[in-house]
Amino acid sequence: MKKLLHIIATPREEGSRTLRVSEAFLEVFTRTHADWTVEELNLSKEKLPSLTVQRLDGKYVLLQGKDLHGELKETWSELIAHIERFMSADTYLISTPMWNFSIPYTLKQYIDIILQPKYLFRYTSTGVEGLVKNRAMVVITSRGGDYTTAQMRGADFQEPYLRFVFGFVGITDITFINAQPMDMGEVLQQEKIALAQEKAREIAGTR
Repeated sequence: MKKLLHIIATPREEGSRTLRVSEAFLEVFTRTHADWTVEELNLSKEKLPSLTVQRLDGKYVLLQGKDLHGELKETWSELIAHIERFMSADTYLISTPMWNFSIPYTLKQYIDIILQPKYLFRYTSTGVEGLVKNRAMVVITSRGGDYTTAQMRGADFQEPYLRFVFGFVGITDITFINAQPMDMGEVLQQEKIALAQEKAREIAGTR
């Protein structure tokens, strides 16, 4: 059975404008993909492992092309569990607001946990090879301002970062649905959420 992993990077739950759009996506996706499972990973509720000095030592072992052994491998068990959970999915949905022109710290921590050599990527004689192959991703965001304008486009460090970091590991089929602007009046907010929901339903039916 195929699986969609829904990675939630907002702590607001019912108050989340991002999740209002994600709910529209999932409503259609679950209806049109009855043979799929949807697994939720809420980063605000998950106790994410910290990257201690010992765990970072393990990363440098992997970068040298070696395997983890003994106590070092034990310290990596939580990281490996998150990596395996990520790799077990066939497609991904990320729900994330924009925080300070980029992503919430919980999403950055999660990326730092799973993006490891020999697991999600490897170095070859011809360069970097992403190991997350034949997968797609939808990223649903909400932003307080409008980052499509010439004035604000350069301040969007969210979409370019996520496209690059997941492209680095092999996911190049990435679709963004950006609900914006959210903080320029209630009427405009509701209008933009409705437009994003409409786009989300359309994309969910074609994935």
